Amino acid sequence: MDLKTATALRRLRLVSTPEAISFLLLLVCSVLKRTTDFNAVPVMGAIHGVLFILYVIFWADAWNRAKWPVKDAALYFVLSVLPAGGFVADRRLRREAEDAVIASRARKEGAVGA
Repeated sequence: MDLKTATALRRLRLVSTPEAISFLLLLVCSVLKRTTDFNAVPVMGAIHGVLFILYVIFWADAWNRAKWPVKDAALYFVLSVLPAGGFVADRRLRREAEDAVIASRARKEGAVGA
C-alpha cells in the first residue's frame, strides 16, 4: 500500500467516528425537540451534514486509491447512513491498515532475507 492510499484510508477512518457520534446526537436532539422545548436540531444537523459530506468525499477518495471491489465500497457507504455504522467502518479500516502494515513488513523481511 502506498502512502497516498494509506493517507486516504486514515482520513476516512478519522472522520467515520465523529460522523457516527454526530448522527447519534442528531437523533437524540430530534427526540428532545419533539418531547421538550430544547431544539438543537439546526445546529446538530449542520454539524452532522458537514461531517457526512466529508465522509462521502473521503470515501470516494479511499475507494479510488485502495481499488476496493464494489461490494466493499458499497459496504462502507451503507455504514455511513446507519446510526452507528461509523464505528464499524472505523474498526474495519483499522484492521485493513494493520493488515497492510503486516504485509509490507513481511515483504521487506522476505526481500532482505532472500
